Amino acid sequence: MSKDKMWKLLLLLAIPIIVALIPTPAGLPQIAWLLFGLYLSAIVGLVLKPYSEPVILLGTIAASAVVIGNFGGDAIKVSEVLKGYSSGTTWLVFAAFTLSAAFVITGLGKRISYILIGKLGNTTLGLGYVTAILDLLIAPATPSNTARAGGIVFPIINSVSVALGSDPNESPRKAGHYLMVNIYMVTKTTSYMFLTAMAPNALALEMMSKILNIQISWAGWALAAAVPGLIMLALTPYIIYKMYPPELKKVDNKKIAAEGLKALGPMTLREKLLGVIFCLALLSWVGADFLNIDASTVAICVMAVTLVLGVVTWDDVLKNKGGWNTLIWYGGIIGMSGVLTKAGFFKWLATVLGDNLSFGDHAMVALFVIMFISVAIRYLFASGGAYVAAMVPVFATVGLVAGAPPMLLALGLLFSNSYGGALTHYGGAAAPIVFGAGYNDIRSWWIIGGVMAFLSLFVHMTIGLGWWEMLISMGII
Repeated sequence: MSKDKMWKLLLLLAIPIIVALIPTPAGLPQIAWLLFGLYLSAIVGLVLKPYSEPVILLGTIAASAVVIGNFGGDAIKVSEVLKGYSSGTTWLVFAAFTLSAAFVITGLGKRISYILIGKLGNTTLGLGYVTAILDLLIAPATPSNTARAGGIVFPIINSVSVALGSDPNESPRKAGHYLMVNIYMVTKTTSYMFLTAMAPNALALEMMSKILNIQISWAGWALAAAVPGLIMLALTPYIIYKMYPPELKKVDNKKIAAEGLKALGPMTLREKLLGVIFCLALLSWVGADFLNIDASTVAICVMAVTLVLGVVTWDDVLKNKGGWNTLIWYGGIIGMSGVLTKAGFFKWLATVLGDNLSFGDHAMVALFVIMFISVAIRYLFASGGAYVAAMVPVFATVGLVAGAPPMLLALGLLFSNSYGGALTHYGGAAAPIVFGAGYNDIRSWWIIGGVMAFLSLFVHMTIGLGWWEMLISMGII
């Protein structure tokens, strides 16, 4: 074991021990304090990553089971910490990963890309909008934005950059610099536009629904994100184009599209089936309330149909490491959050914060302050999942005791996790893939990321707030 890994492991072991040695705060059950120590250790582990997320959470669950068995008494049973694995949220994300993989395996994602390039990509700016439209089209079915941006969009746009004669060393500013950074900034918008567009979305909603006592359906989420999201999708390619204009303006898109489609060959039956299944899934998610089913049921049904019809095989599912990793660590973090809630930790935290933090009658000021901090603090996080686990419960609790409108607070936090990740070249797992192509420098990336992240915050806190308040007043969300 390396020294770096060793000190990280020792730190993770020390955190719950130190917390346990500190006297339990007044008004908080001992079991809640001990579980908080383990939860804090898990959060630090997700940030430092001495092991992968599933290993960290499995270790936390094992330790939590031991603590509950010895100190839980009749209040909390060991089975409580495992309830995250029976959560519909966990299975919603896992099942959606199968649909995501299908776009890569069948080649449908590539085919859609080349069709869009042939129709709209006759300029470099047009290619920027092709990226936005493609990402938006497949976002509802790809909870891994790493797979979406890094596995589908990036390889195609990178090939286009090469075809345009843009070399990362000799001529990055010819086209590649613009096209590459645009991929990531676009996916930071599409990732909050649908509940199933980024895995941490469902985790954040699960956590806040308990703290803020709110419920948001798949369709309600999509509707709330539509206006600010579409505005940002319309602005992003153009703003980046103006900030760092590519040297090449015109593109022979017809040739690029023709060569790409020729390499793919005729559309296969699996692609056609996937297209139909995807459309049915979207219709079902949108009409879930009318059909009296939830989003998790739709996702599991879609997963079953893709397997039965042979669009993907079980071997494909087994090879989908992202899905299995998410299943293990999401179920674990949801279980940990659940036992902390049942033990009364978040109720106690709300009481403490309420006694020591006050915005007076300025509840909306509290909302704006929390939202600004929620974006700025993303400079410190290389993982949206780690940010959600560490900060969402805190921000939600602070906002609740400060009197911020629960639904507005929830929507603001749910969306800021994604666009806040635009700030840096490590703000999400897709960033190193795109940045690693070599077309972009850190300085320009951070400048563009800062502009797009805080512009998104401005749009959400102005037009977005007005849109959400209208939806709430109409009883739609």
